[in-house]
Amino acid sequence: MIKDASVMDRPIAQRRFLHRVRFIGPAAIVAILAAAAFLPSFSRWSRSEASIDASRVRIAEVVRGDLVREFSVEGRIVAAFHPTSFSPARGIVSINVTAGQVVDEGDVLASVSSPELGSLVAQEETTLTSLKSTDERLRLEARQNRLVNEQQVDLGRVELAAANRSLERAEKLYELGLTNEIDLESARDSVVVASLILKQAEQRVEFGSGILIFELDSARQQLERQQLVVDELERRVEALTIRAPVAGLVSRLHVEDRQAVNTNDPLITVVDLSAYEVEIAIAESYSNEIDPGTEAVISKDGIEYPAHVLSISPEVEGSRVKGRVAFTGKAPDGLRQNQRVIARLILETRPDVLKVARGPFLEDGGGRVAFVIDDEIAFKRPILTGSTSISEVEIVSGLEIGDRIIISDIARFEDAENVLLR
Repeated sequence: MIKDASVMDRPIAQRRFLHRVRFIGPAAIVAILAAAAFLPSFSRWSRSEASIDASRVRIAEVVRGDLVREFSVEGRIVAAFHPTSFSPARGIVSINVTAGQVVDEGDVLASVSSPELGSLVAQEETTLTSLKSTDERLRLEARQNRLVNEQQVDLGRVELAAANRSLERAEKLYELGLTNEIDLESARDSVVVASLILKQAEQRVEFGSGILIFELDSARQQLERQQLVVDELERRVEALTIRAPVAGLVSRLHVEDRQAVNTNDPLITVVDLSAYEVEIAIAESYSNEIDPGTEAVISKDGIEYPAHVLSISPEVEGSRVKGRVAFTGKAPDGLRQNQRVIARLILETRPDVLKVARGPFLEDGGGRVAFVIDDEIAFKRPILTGSTSISEVEIVSGLEIGDRIIISDIARFEDAENVLLR
């Protein structure tokens, strides 16, 4: 009995080989395809001297546009106008306000009691009254002297007229032979004498008028001078009442109530709340590039306000130079004394230049080296940079529009000429 057909089977070598080929063929095809896909990466890997994860670097593209060279500084709001009132005389001060009190322009802040000034005013007013009396007396005397002199002139004219009539009668009598020549000559002498008396009287009136005018002018000048003295003292008395020069806030009391003060002692400081400036501290390295009038921008609550540099301190304190920035237009509302703000100082605007985002590569390569990305490989390329701003750097040579470069730290690449971004 035949159990199975195994006794009739024979191994065939050719069929075993075909069986193996049937399984090896697809595996080979898969290996070839994998090698073809891996070939570009292998080629890039073989050409690179170092590699780094692409997610660990920052990349930026070279573009053309305007480069604004600027830098930011912190500032604080300060009052542009904070006048201090000083004591106009020696005396006792009375304070009418308290620190922190809001006042309007012209409000009474304090008053100074000065007995010395009051006594001086009384003395000068007495002198003024005396000079006024002297002026009036001189005017009366001038009128009286003028009347006397004019009277002498009138009398001289009358006497001259009488002498002329006497001369006419003497001449007629002499012609009729009723008088002698001696009487005629005597009449003529009387006319000459009367003429001289009249001439002297007229000259006396002229000279007397000149003298009276001089004396009156001198008295008037003394009176006006004394009036100015009294007016100045009255002004000083009025100044004893200290009034607010501006509307604002009483920031500081330099003296206490009922305290004795001397002339020009500081009394009260008032801060003008309607005019603000920004006090900034500029790094010494930038100070030589900042001048009064330099354009600036003040940022507050996300809004930018145009401004300009008002002044720069001539001295350096702690590697910083202090400056003042004033708003070009209307200042923002809601400002407070010592409030912190950010100011941008615009040093230069360069139009239509090649530029790229600023990053650590600038300091690492000294502005002379950049890694340009081509087909996932960053190649080292010499470049030349120009002006820099807070966020951008000018490319003078070595790069073109559209080039993509690594702007993050490139010190890690050491001396590699190219780096694979995997």
